[in-house]
Amino acid sequence: MTDAVIDLDLTADPIDLCAALVDVPSVSGEEGALADALERALRAQAPHLELLRSGHAVLARTNLGRAQRVLLAGHIDTVPIADNVPSRREGHLLHGCGTTDMKSGDAVIAHLAATLTEPRHDLTLVFYDCEEVEADRNGLGRIEREHRDWLDADLALLGEPTAATIEAGCQGTLRVEVTTRGRRAHSARSWLGDNAVHAAGGMLDRLARYRPRRVDIDGCEYREGLQAVRITGGVAGNVVPDECVVTVNFRFAPDRDVAAAEKHVREVLDGFDAVVTDSAPGALPGLGAPAAREFLAAAGGAPRAKFGWTDVARFAALGIPAVNYGPGDPNLAHTREEHVDTREITEVTATLRRFLT
Repeated sequence: MTDAVIDLDLTADPIDLCAALVDVPSVSGEEGALADALERALRAQAPHLELLRSGHAVLARTNLGRAQRVLLAGHIDTVPIADNVPSRREGHLLHGCGTTDMKSGDAVIAHLAATLTEPRHDLTLVFYDCEEVEADRNGLGRIEREHRDWLDADLALLGEPTAATIEAGCQGTLRVEVTTRGRRAHSARSWLGDNAVHAAGGMLDRLARYRPRRVDIDGCEYREGLQAVRITGGVAGNVVPDECVVTVNFRFAPDRDVAAAEKHVREVLDGFDAVVTDSAPGALPGLGAPAAREFLAAAGGAPRAKFGWTDVARFAALGIPAVNYGPGDPNLAHTREEHVDTREITEVTATLRRFLT
């Protein structure tokens, strides 16, 4: 956070704008300075837009009476900084926290907001907060509760990093805690106890032998995964443990809803005590919608499935087709070495401009 006034030039090359955005720290919950700068820049440089401020989120839209509306959304928060702010350039690479996830996408959206005064579709731009933390803090959820009409659109494009390739839909996610119980005893007299950690072995073997589905939906192959991601157990170095808890994460294709995903996990873990601790539905590709077909034609190339959960699922739940499309390699997100190939920023900007004009 900084008390200095931050001036952003939204009409500048989106590569330069991305660097400027990265240089304003905006870790989740601390996006105020960047939100202020974006709001101030949009008011001064995009007078054709109606603006709304919601917490640390900034929304803008045209009201041109077009037949269709396209929504461009990007979160402005980042994971904690890892000695990678301010940004630095190295040839075609721009390094820094958020360059990939997803200030390069934000830069594209902000640039188009200011420079497209007569788009062929009405536009809504959403720069939102707290995407990188727990779901109940997500700015899109707050906007949905308090300003639902601002999310209406025929197509939503999220600027998540996809290396300039359309990634359609997203996986759902389900977490369960599986508890095994035993009897505590001194490890020198282990025959008097019942080891709960050992009791988890059968369940872990089941997971190791599990063969996940591959599902083709609208030409996009989704790969499921069922993995133990955490295990806790044990009391002391000389005590037979009487409880062990294994956290299991199921990433499922969007042809399953949460109820079907839970049913499947319980079938796999039949005989074990499993409690659901977290879940979120996936999103079907939605590539058959007219606006989505237009965007596919403009972007070219074959779409692919989105591995992981993104906010496209929020739009899908509202009945709004949504895809992920933005610069940056998603494998670099959240890393100390995070960077973006600036040529992808240029490519994504040109593709979206072509689609919108």
